[in-house]
Amino acid sequence: MRPTDVQPIGDELAIKWDDGSESFIKLESLRRHCPCASCKGERDIMGNVYKGPDKPLTPQAFQLLRVAHIGGYAVQPGWGDGHSTGLYSFDYLRQVADAR
Repeated sequence: MRPTDVQPIGDELAIKWDDGSESFIKLESLRRHCPCASCKGERDIMGNVYKGPDKPLTPQAFQLLRVAHIGGYAVQPGWGDGHSTGLYSFDYLRQVADAR
């Protein structure tokens, strides 16, 4: 499944999918589900997760500045606190949307 349109609207990210359905994800939820190694950690071959200490998120952390499309498989949000390393695959984005 692929998004045909991705737009921030207020405090949500609105996504129209190629099957005609729509999803709305709160920006705070989107940021808290960031899949990057800094936020979620990295897993080694034995399944151990290595991650630095959790950092408190400021209000700027939930301000979406941009959403870049990465190839034909992901979107990359840019946040107000400068964080922009999370690549949300379309499948993962749908999982976050459906978890509401």
